[in-house]
Amino acid sequence: MQPTLSPGAPTLSVSDLRGSPKRLRRDKTMKVLLFGAAVMSIVISALIIVTLFGEAWQFVSGLMDTIGLGALVDGGAAPGWYPRQDRFDILTIVVGTLIVSGISVLVAAPLGLGAAIYLSEYASPRMRKWLKPVLEILAGIPSVVFGFFALRVLGPDLVKPLFGTPGNTSLLVTGVAIGILVTPLMASISEDALRSVPSALREASTGLGARRSTTTVKVVIPAAVSGIVAALIISVSRAIGETMVAALASGRLGQSPRTFDPRDPGLTMTAAMAQLAVGSDQVVGSGLAFQSLFFVGALLFLMTLGLNMFANRMVGRVRNKY
Repeated sequence: MQPTLSPGAPTLSVSDLRGSPKRLRRDKTMKVLLFGAAVMSIVISALIIVTLFGEAWQFVSGLMDTIGLGALVDGGAAPGWYPRQDRFDILTIVVGTLIVSGISVLVAAPLGLGAAIYLSEYASPRMRKWLKPVLEILAGIPSVVFGFFALRVLGPDLVKPLFGTPGNTSLLVTGVAIGILVTPLMASISEDALRSVPSALREASTGLGARRSTTTVKVVIPAAVSGIVAALIISVSRAIGETMVAALASGRLGQSPRTFDPRDPGLTMTAAMAQLAVGSDQVVGSGLAFQSLFFVGALLFLMTLGLNMFANRMVGRVRNKY
């Protein structure tokens, strides 16, 4: 049946449905501005990568012309990272970074996941209203504050009495401090993942007679495992990239012997870069010392990129869809 129009009804054309010309111009302007912002971010990222790997290649080529690539793994009696003396044992700072990151994850994972489970499954709405902002405030504290907290409290009052470290600074102190720093991030992301689990799963488990703890462990956590894994890997990336805490609490100033003992002072990749550069475009000492900063930065970039790619594959593999 064909619709009929009442006599005298106005007829609409295509131009009437296009909207106000002023609104269309405004939408077009916003589209151009947002596209420009997106392109600018890509250009800036590309320039950073080109600069980083360009200077890193200069370091590698200079090393091949003078000392040889074997200098990246010092096989001497006392190997270490001494860039001002043409000694670039990369294992020293890589091992230090892995030790600190591992310790920080051992601290942040149980604390952050425990806080997330409490906020999501056990806390009352009133308690959650108070605790959630406190976690977010902790996440916003500058890392330099955690560095001084590690120097004045964690090192002398906690780590040294418990583990018998020779001094107030060590890789262990750095790892514990970074773990505390990363805990709010781990808790916030994990809590969002747990709360996104459908309530129907909890209700079904409760209807079968399961206790709240059983429901949490056997239903909610497995359902949110993809978000928890993502939170863990993001926390690891954050720990690897932390600079100020590592620079203040690691116990070494720009150079360090190789060590595998967390109780000893050591050096991470970020701390090595920060302490060697000290805000200057030149470094006193070896001619390759300045370029070594870019080499370490490029290596750190590749490590975090690989970690993020692994995270995407792992999250996609364990993700549950509802």
